[in-house]
Amino acid sequence: MDRFIYTAMTGANAAAHRQQVLTNNLANVSTPGFRAELSTFRAVPIRGDGATTRVFALEATAGADHKPGAIQITGRALDVAAQGDAWFAVQGLDGTEAYTRAGAFEVNAEGTLVTANGLPVLGDGGPIVVPANAHVDIGADGTVNTRVGNEPGQVVGRLKMVVPDADNPIRRGEDGLFRGAGGDPLPASPVARLQDGALEGSNVNPVEAMVGMIAAARQYELQMRMLQNGEGNDRAASQLLNVS
Repeated sequence: MDRFIYTAMTGANAAAHRQQVLTNNLANVSTPGFRAELSTFRAVPIRGDGATTRVFALEATAGADHKPGAIQITGRALDVAAQGDAWFAVQGLDGTEAYTRAGAFEVNAEGTLVTANGLPVLGDGGPIVVPANAHVDIGADGTVNTRVGNEPGQVVGRLKMVVPDADNPIRRGEDGLFRGAGGDPLPASPVARLQDGALEGSNVNPVEAMVGMIAAARQYELQMRMLQNGEGNDRAASQLLNVS
C-alpha cells in the first residue's frame, strides 16, 4: 500500500485534535477567566528517496490566547477580577502552585478561601484562612480584610498575584491551570492589582470557535477520503497483479 496513507493519517489526527480543542473552548465560553486554548501544527517533509513530495502534520508547541475577557460587575464581595496581566495563585490538586484568572472565590467549611472548584487561594504566606462568620473585603492590592460583627477589622493576608513576562512565562497544564514554564513558582508582583465586585469572563469567541469546528470537520473528511482513495488504489493494484 502506498505510504501516502500515513501522511493522510497525520492530517486526519491533526484535524481531530483541533476539533477537540475547539470543542473544549466552546464548552467554556461562559467559564470565568477561561483562556482559549490554541492548537498549532507544522508540516515536516519526509526524508528519503522518492519521499520529497510527502509531509507529515505534526503538532507544534500549543499555547493559549491571553487576550483579556470582558469584565462583568457582580457586586459580590468575594468576586475579584485581575487587572492587566496579573494572575491569582492557587494550590493545585497536585500540591503545586498554579495560576488562574477565575476570581469567583468562596470560604469553605474550614474557613479557607478557595476557588469555585475548591482549590485553596494562596497568599504571600500560604492559604488564607478567614475567621468564622466574618465579612470579607478584598482590596485592590489583594489585601484581605475581615470583620466580625462590630469588632475592629483585621488583615488576614494578601492574595498572591503574579505577572508573567518573557523571563517568567506560564503554560497551561492538563488540569486547565497555568504554571511556571520551569515548574517553579513565580515571584509575587507588588504592582499587580484587581477589581473587586467583578469577574472576568471567558475570552472565547463562540462564533469563531464554531466556524473553526466546521473547517476542522471538513478537513477531517478530506483526509479520510484520501485514505479511502489509497485503499481503492491498493485494491486495484492487487487485482492487476493477480491478472498478470
